[in-house]
Amino acid sequence: MFDQLDSTLAELLKAAPGGGVLHGLHEAEASFVTPEDGHTPGGTGEVNLFLYETKENRELRDPMPNTRPQNGRSMRRRAPLRVDCAYMVTAWGVGRPSDVVTSSHKLLGQAFNWLSRFPVIPEHYLQLGGLGGQVYAPPTMVAQMDGAKGAGEFWHALGIPPRPYFNLVVTITMDLDQQIEDSIVTTVSSNYSAGQLATGEERLIIGGTVRDPRGDPVPDAWVLLEQLNKTQITDGAGRFIFEDVTHGTALTLRTRARGYQDGNRPIEIPSVTGEYDIQLSN
Repeated sequence: MFDQLDSTLAELLKAAPGGGVLHGLHEAEASFVTPEDGHTPGGTGEVNLFLYETKENRELRDPMPNTRPQNGRSMRRRAPLRVDCAYMVTAWGVGRPSDVVTSSHKLLGQAFNWLSRFPVIPEHYLQLGGLGGQVYAPPTMVAQMDGAKGAGEFWHALGIPPRPYFNLVVTITMDLDQQIEDSIVTTVSSNYSAGQLATGEERLIIGGTVRDPRGDPVPDAWVLLEQLNKTQITDGAGRFIFEDVTHGTALTLRTRARGYQDGNRPIEIPSVTGEYDIQLSN
C-alpha cells in the first residue's frame, strides 16, 4: 500500500501545469529513494520524497468493529486503520555548480506550492496510483510537522550536507481484514425513559444493498453513514448492516467502490420506503 501511495504522489506531481510559477516542476522526476551520499538527480531535476515514518493516527481511530452479513452469519471486522505516512521532501536541481542551489530552491518552492493546493488527494490521482477505493479521501498536511530537531542527525547519518526540506504527511486507510464470526442479528430495540415521562429512544438495525448501474450487487464497497460516522463493507451479495442506530432525519449514506463514481443517498431512519439501497454509476 505504501508503494501505491508513492505512485499516487508521483502522478500528482506529474500533473503540475507546465507554465507559470510552476514551470519546471512538471518536467522534474519524482524519486522515493533514500538520498544518501552520492545521490544524483536526473537531467531535469528531482523532487525526492523520502518516507521516513508511518504510524497510526489515533485521533481518527474508530474503536467500533464493522459488521457485514455473510451466509446467514454476522461477520465483525476490525475498523480500518488510519495511517499517517510522513515524507521528507527535498529538491535536487541541475545545471552549473553555481546554479544548482538556486535551481534546487526554486524546485522546492514549486513542490511546496503545488502540494499545498490539495487538502485531500483527489480520487483521480488515487486511481492512477493504484490506491483507489479509499473510504476516506486521504488528507494531506504540508509543512505542519517540526522535524528540524532530529534533522541534523538524519543528514549526518546519510553522509551528506544538510538540505532545505519540508514535511508532507498523508493519512491513508488500511484495511486489516481481521474478522470474528457471530450469529446474525436482525432486530434490536431498546428504550430509555426518565421517571413517568415517555421519552423512550428506540435503537435500530438498518441494512441495504449497494448495486451497480445494471442493478447487480457490488461486493467490498465502503458505506458510510455520514452524520453518525459509522462505516461498513458490503458482503459478496452487496449487502451492508448498521447496528445501534437511532431515529433521525437529514442523514446521508455515502458509498465508494473501485471502478465506480462515489454514490450518496439522503435517508431518514426509519425509512419511509423500508429500504436503504444505493445504486452507483460509472
